[in-house]
Amino acid sequence: MLAIELTMTALTLGGLYALIAMGLTLQYGVARIMNLSHGEFMVGAAFLAYWLVTSQGVHPLFALAIALPVGFVLQWLVYQILLTPLVKRSPSAAALEVDSILATFGILFVVQGIILVLFGGEYYSYGFLASPVNVLGAAVAANRLLAAGFAIVIGLLVYFVLVRSRWGAALRAMANAPQFAHLVGINPRAMAAFAFALGGALVVGAGVLISMFLSFSASMGVAFTMKALVIVIMGGVGNVLGCLLAGMLLGIVETLVSRFIDPGLTMAATFTIFLLVLLLRPQGIFGRATR
Repeated sequence: MLAIELTMTALTLGGLYALIAMGLTLQYGVARIMNLSHGEFMVGAAFLAYWLVTSQGVHPLFALAIALPVGFVLQWLVYQILLTPLVKRSPSAAALEVDSILATFGILFVVQGIILVLFGGEYYSYGFLASPVNVLGAAVAANRLLAAGFAIVIGLLVYFVLVRSRWGAALRAMANAPQFAHLVGINPRAMAAFAFALGGALVVGAGVLISMFLSFSASMGVAFTMKALVIVIMGGVGNVLGCLLAGMLLGIVETLVSRFIDPGLTMAATFTIFLLVLLLRPQGIFGRATR
């Protein structure tokens, strides 16, 4: 029974971590934007879901359906209005990465400040499917099962779209050789904006799913950004399947550390893995070494 409970917890965490990290790897791997405000938009989506559910009587799944396109449009506007000037003036990809770190660090505090003004610094949550469900003899909260299922389905759907569709082929071409993308009819700027917006939609969706079963506050976005960065490095930058696998791996590690050692050491375990990957396999566990 304990094994089933731990497996479901690991799948829930891993699926959500993978979804958040897939958004970041699209933004960084394709658009070359290291988005430090990534987690803040996740938290913003959690508060949006809280407001829709508690004040407007909207079902959380309908809130998810609302948040995904809103997140896409919002992140597309962020790229076009705030980040496109950086792209135009940056002489190289390395310079763009530095500029984007500074710019999105500022966006982080803007988004966090807006949330603090609207909701304060307290933790929030709402009741949704909190009753336990029997899974092979283990009691698992229904909201966790639902969140895990949607996270895994969305992640796999995005992966297969990237692998099977022409849009996916264009995104992969941008990630692998952006300097040659225009030679095959790809508009690099439009594709970068699309990738950034798609990554934003994924993290917003993850925020709504997290709000279904976790308490959240305005200050927790940074921790999720750091975990997403760890997963991106572990999976290999630009490797969407690597993000899925690395997210699941991190979910398993955190679940085991929390259950058998100390819940306060989960972040330490995360960054221990991060340091080991940087030292032993800098291209990522699932990435390919460059020649």
